[in-house]
Amino acid sequence: MRQTGPDDLAASALLRRHLLQCGAAATVAMLPPAARADDDPARNERPQAGDLLVRSCEGDQPCAVIAPADIKISEPPVLVWAMDPARKLPRDGSRLNLVLLLRFDPATLDPSTMSRAADGVVAYSAICTHAQCPVSGWIADRQVLHCPCHQSEYDPRRNGQVVAGPAPRPLASLPLTIAEGTLQVAGSFIGRVGMDKPSM
Repeated sequence: MRQTGPDDLAASALLRRHLLQCGAAATVAMLPPAARADDDPARNERPQAGDLLVRSCEGDQPCAVIAPADIKISEPPVLVWAMDPARKLPRDGSRLNLVLLLRFDPATLDPSTMSRAADGVVAYSAICTHAQCPVSGWIADRQVLHCPCHQSEYDPRRNGQVVAGPAPRPLASLPLTIAEGTLQVAGSFIGRVGMDKPSM
């Protein structure tokens, strides 16, 4: 069994600080299923083709469905969940389902990224591939995503590839499409979400 070391404690402290900075709503959204009011196991399922994308759903209010116009070019990422459109059920039971949306001029995307984008909007897992911290930072002048725990950086215009830090591989990408004026999931995550399982 792996022992907890100073790096683990530092990462935990940084994650706690980040969650406090994000505010109460984001903190509740990222709690594990046992801490949420609704324990429907479908909330834990990964995003699936046909799902809508929504902001955090609060109380009895309907989830705010994301339209392409809601995501502005070169602005910081927007955190969203996938939602089963038939059941109106967000897949927010696991923080591993948290998704980042960004928008770019399509001409700036590499071919692989372009094939998964919808009108310049790209989607990635919001979970770092190094230690599973939330990738919450945005470095505007370089147009890269930043994980505050161990300083990994990812290029969302180049398939989420790692450009700095200890992350071992790109962020998992989520293919998108546009249907009936809304952003929709076009397929499963491409690539593993979060860190690799430790070897035994």
